[in-house]
Amino acid sequence: MTYLFRIGGANIEYFCFHQLKLIKIVEEIKHRAGFVNIIGNPNAGKSTLMNALLGEKLSIVTPKAQTTRHRIMGIMNGDNYQIVYSDTPGVLDPKYKLQEGMMKSVGTALSDADLILLVIDSADKKELHPATLDKIKKTKIPEIFCCNKYDAVGNDGVIPVFETWTAELPEAKVFPVSALEKIHTRELLDQILKVLPISPPYFPKDEVSDRSMRFFISEIIREKIFMNYDKEIPYACEVNIEEYKEEQDIIHISAVILIERESQKRILIGHQGSGLKRVGTQARKDMESFVGKKVMLKTHVKVDENWRNDSRKLKNFGYLE
Repeated sequence: MTYLFRIGGANIEYFCFHQLKLIKIVEEIKHRAGFVNIIGNPNAGKSTLMNALLGEKLSIVTPKAQTTRHRIMGIMNGDNYQIVYSDTPGVLDPKYKLQEGMMKSVGTALSDADLILLVIDSADKKELHPATLDKIKKTKIPEIFCCNKYDAVGNDGVIPVFETWTAELPEAKVFPVSALEKIHTRELLDQILKVLPISPPYFPKDEVSDRSMRFFISEIIREKIFMNYDKEIPYACEVNIEEYKEEQDIIHISAVILIERESQKRILIGHQGSGLKRVGTQARKDMESFVGKKVMLKTHVKVDENWRNDSRKLKNFGYLE
């Protein structure tokens, strides 16, 4: 619609108002937004890839499998787009109730996405979890297959992986990437934006996640446990933030680390408390970088037998609905 006005006062303001309103409508029409869910085997590099795409660390990362337990949302905002990533636990056959809860979040991620990023370690010969692959084949959701850790295998190593997965998922677009070295992640982002539907943003543009600060603080502690201990210790631990009190110049945090057996507690604490002190020091430094303030962190360890199979406790920890 064209508006004709005399030059002067209120008419100019009225013209400008309608022009700006029209420009806003056009911008909203061009805006893209959607949910991009990241699926793959344990230790395939899903968390590292989401962090690389976001440009900041939201998901904890360790060399050990099954580090990610929760579905973690990371929101990436641009002037004309909003990408809502979901990092999910590595797919597996659950052995206890905790893993059952983890796999339910993966099942949800396979159904509520606008785009699925399937991440495979290019050097890993393991097949994707059969039931998960079957669901991906049956879905109508667009897919991008990411041959991650491309830097470790090079062109010659990635070609057979490319051929295998092109045959498995002929409709999927295939990208060789290195999440750690950020190789081809820019090209991957461009492709993601092409696939996303035209839509207004789902979240305010200043939000980066749907998770609370308490959640990220607990994840930082859990990451340090994974980095400092082997065997069953990291998998038998859960972190609960009992206090998070923010003052002007400092944040006071009290955390309890749950462990399943007394013998594990002794290993976690270490000789004269050296192990727990090391975890606390490393976690506090990361927390201060994350929140931009000084942190006073107190940690203690509590034995809670069989918490991984206790439905009530798993519900309190956010693993079960």
